[in-house]
Amino acid sequence: MNIKSTKYLIIAVITFVILFLMNYIGNPAEDRLYRALLTAVAGVIGLTVGLWLVYRNRKDDTHHDFD
Repeated sequence: MNIKSTKYLIIAVITFVILFLMNYIGNPAEDRLYRALLTAVAGVIGLTVGLWLVYRNRKDDTHHDFD
């Protein structure tokens, strides 16, 4: 998946908003804004790394069977 595509950006924004709202609304602590932003950014970074790992070998024609 191309990280610069609009499809990825839409998924990243939706992920950020959902994680931010889940942590901001449900947290009674004083630093809830900081924690919510940190969690949402970490979620988007995790999404990026995960999608990069899944889609990095899509065009690779060599198939390795480890059985």
